[in-house]
Amino acid sequence: MTGGLDGSDVHILPYSHVVGQAELKLALELNYIAPRIGGVLISGQRGTAKSTVVRAFSLLTGGELPVTLPINATDDRVLGGWELDALMRGEARTQPGLLEEAGEKGMLYIDEVNLLDDHIVNIILDVVSTGVLSVQREAIDTVRNIAFGLVGTMNPEEGGLRPQLLDRFGLMVAVSELDQEQRRAMVLAVLRFDDAAGTDSPWLAEGLDRDRELRERLDRARDGVQDVRLSEDIAKLCADVATRLRAVGHRGEVVTAWAARALAAFEEADAVTTDHVRRVVPLSLRHRRPEAAHGGPVEWTAEESELLDGLLG
Repeated sequence: MTGGLDGSDVHILPYSHVVGQAELKLALELNYIAPRIGGVLISGQRGTAKSTVVRAFSLLTGGELPVTLPINATDDRVLGGWELDALMRGEARTQPGLLEEAGEKGMLYIDEVNLLDDHIVNIILDVVSTGVLSVQREAIDTVRNIAFGLVGTMNPEEGGLRPQLLDRFGLMVAVSELDQEQRRAMVLAVLRFDDAAGTDSPWLAEGLDRDRELRERLDRARDGVQDVRLSEDIAKLCADVATRLRAVGHRGEVVTAWAARALAAFEEADAVTTDHVRRVVPLSLRHRRPEAAHGGPVEWTAEESELLDGLLG
């Protein structure tokens, strides 16, 4: 028995058996349904299962682990270049970069994105937002359409992300520690998973079945998201919420609309409602409030929830 779908031999806890982290799971699922959202940034301390959730979700949606960007990645590694061995033999042969690989596999994962060179982060975010990979360097001239889910993690104790880059991530989740009951359930799940490794465990089979059902639902939503109606009133509501929360720039209301539309598609609704908007706003606007955009806390406060309740009912 393996930990992933499609016969993968990777030993990862099935996504459906991951305890807690509901907000993180929702962000990953919305970004998969509508890649135009522009990626998910996960902020949290070490040991809060950020990587576990991302890898389990990648196995669920793509059948393999995500393409992972190393901290010391160069332009050649990210954008592609020439095969050096072939060049030494006098042959001109291009070598795909990590962005192209991510386009084929569906997800690019950047661990500790706040420690990565800003220049590299800018390149990646440009490709995600435009859906176009354009490489014109060293006798290489290629342009291709490309789409993948971008997920970055950061530990705020190790430094923040520049405001310009923070804004470019569509959604942001601040992962917190589990409560006492969830901690107990998490310990039992980890022990059970370790004990079940290499066996025909009914518990693992149940998790993989649930993962398969979820993937089918996500794929249906992805295929149908363009057909979900978003009325002028809902578009105005997205703009009003961004204004009341003093969101920096105008990317926030657009992402809110995309995320609400993805949520409606996931729930098989024909049109976006106020409730869909209400549930995605903490993900789409938390990092665009003035205090967060300038290096302050990203936690969503009770006062902001009350403001939303007053505005959206």
